[in-house]
Amino acid sequence: MKNTVTIPSREFSPTDKSSPLLCLYNSKNDKYYLPQSALYNAAKRELLLTYSNGAKATVLIEPGNKKYFKFTLKSLSPRKDIDNIQWGPFHTNITNLFGEIIGVARDTSEAINYSIGALALNDATTGGEANSVGDFAPSQYVIHSPDVARFPLPDSLREGQMFSLGGNGINDVAFFSHPEEYYRILAGNTAFIDNKGQISLAYHASDRRVEKMINFSLMPLMPANYPTHQMVQAIPDLDFIGSSIALWGAPDDKALSVLENVVVNEKLPYPKVNGKWIKDPARFVPDVAWFGGYDSCLTYTRQLGFKAIQAEGLGEFYPNRANYGHINWMIPFSTGKTTIKVFTDQTNKNGILFGLHTLNNFLQSHVSSDVSPVPNDSLCILLKKKLSNNISANDTNIVINDQQYMNEYGGWEGHPTNIIRIGNELIYYKGVSATKPYTLQHIKRGFWKTTATAHQSGDVVYKLQTNCYGGLVPDMFLQDKMADYYAQLSKVNGMAYVDFDGEEGFLYQGHGNYAYKRFFKRFFEQSAKLGIPYQRVMGASLSEGGWHYQSVLNVGGGTNMYLIKDRKWAIEGKDVRNMCFSNFFPSTFGITEPLRPNSTVREWENLQAISVGVGVTYMMNLSQESIERCPQKYQIFRAIKTWENARAANSFTNPVKKILADEARQFHLEEIDNDTWKLFEVKNEKDIYLQTLHRDIQNGY
Repeated sequence: MKNTVTIPSREFSPTDKSSPLLCLYNSKNDKYYLPQSALYNAAKRELLLTYSNGAKATVLIEPGNKKYFKFTLKSLSPRKDIDNIQWGPFHTNITNLFGEIIGVARDTSEAINYSIGALALNDATTGGEANSVGDFAPSQYVIHSPDVARFPLPDSLREGQMFSLGGNGINDVAFFSHPEEYYRILAGNTAFIDNKGQISLAYHASDRRVEKMINFSLMPLMPANYPTHQMVQAIPDLDFIGSSIALWGAPDDKALSVLENVVVNEKLPYPKVNGKWIKDPARFVPDVAWFGGYDSCLTYTRQLGFKAIQAEGLGEFYPNRANYGHINWMIPFSTGKTTIKVFTDQTNKNGILFGLHTLNNFLQSHVSSDVSPVPNDSLCILLKKKLSNNISANDTNIVINDQQYMNEYGGWEGHPTNIIRIGNELIYYKGVSATKPYTLQHIKRGFWKTTATAHQSGDVVYKLQTNCYGGLVPDMFLQDKMADYYAQLSKVNGMAYVDFDGEEGFLYQGHGNYAYKRFFKRFFEQSAKLGIPYQRVMGASLSEGGWHYQSVLNVGGGTNMYLIKDRKWAIEGKDVRNMCFSNFFPSTFGITEPLRPNSTVREWENLQAISVGVGVTYMMNLSQESIERCPQKYQIFRAIKTWENARAANSFTNPVKKILADEARQFHLEEIDNDTWKLFEVKNEKDIYLQTLHRDIQNGY
């Protein structure tokens, strides 16, 4: 792998590793098969690969707009026990930034300035190696210095070491526990590093047509999140034949345009704002997180020039498909309450989106009709057993045919809730006898107001997956209906913004990144059918499965993310920033600290400078009370809008952004007219002219 533009050409393939194009994997025996020989048919653009198990694979190779190579698996025969295929790993000697979500090795230095990446071209192909349990990477820290001169590793650490996140596995703020730059939080394994810090890339595709057993936890190194055994649901007609990836290389400062080219050319998800891709840095617009009464909400949002409002103060929304999106949530004003639709009629006229902080696919007993009083037969299951005895409606002596894994908690977060479903009844239990007869203990019949009924020996006993808030989880097919529900909720209430908190809910079914892709694809398609061309999506995490669809990742907030007065990244902010930046996604300050009586224009101009320089969005913490207590509110709003107008005009060049990213420097921006801005550096409270910025006529708006 060479950058042939430079002289001499730089080789990016390491000398001590070979990179297989396509590997075969037998999960039953945990065995890989690497290609042994290759024969290329130039007329058909097909590569015939042979393997030591006698299998032969045909790979179609296409030049993608001369910007990338497209590889597609056309056939594999004989299949034998192969249930997974893997593209790569493609090994590089790049040691700078690794994009573990979308699969990219980046060298951002001026001397090298080159990136190599791979990208899945269909939903069946997902990030990571074929042996990834649950089709997702564990969330943990890896030791990696992006620059050994600036961030040398101490003698006690080595490249590639893995560490648990902090905290108790429940308080998400405490997950972020290491301020050092060489502690890199992981949100995927599409790119990974070796003990030299060298970056490799891999994608895979599974035969999902058959049910299989896994033992998964999102945070397996954390005691409260030990793995749980689960039968992963079969998905008809979803095989690895047809799996396809793009492989590309480009100067790092041109890499995003190459990615966009791949996305457009391959007709991948391409959400746009004002006609431009949401990954375009000129589209990194902050949002408002509003608390309290709404009298001045729309007025102040317009003054800021922001384009979306999250109703953070209304609380967390749990879905209930029985209401078909007709919810009774109301918007409070000093004159009384009104419906969401009445309010969004006003916001939408002003080009401002409005939405809720939701709990994704969490099905709670006190909210969801899919749980109670009649549980849906498409709830996600962990295990299937059989009833060994007849039981009446009042019987608490429940015997099952097999106790294997039944003593495990009903979810990998370690919440002590075990629930089974027999017919239309939910039953709580705690523990099972170790010897025959295998009897469930501490029984509660008719749990969550379901109806206790008689059941017969031989009836299927389903152990259900629980979510981290003690509710239940949809299986893949009920999750499809959840996507439809959220589209309907948006249509009924005039909303086109949604915060999918609890996105780890997509991992509960065991299909990992594929579940993300399936949900978001359906949600966007249904929204489009209902006349909603763009949904501004943020969530609790970022994944390979959600990268195309999500606009922002405004998680966390306050002093956990960024200290406005001190101009310093906090630990969570550092972790999220590094993860986002490496994967060509906007970083975030989360929900900012609220306006204070002593808040100044200078503080917010400095925040905007970092936001533009690094590529950061945020949700501005606003309430009528906090705004009115701030004497400089109007000046602050005007200053923010000036910066946002210039950003939307794409007037900040890459050299200017590098200057603005320096936290040791302070800046001021003045708008001359709609197309021109003057940038000043502030030294000793004096504005020193740096340069004039101009609207990018082609890429601004």
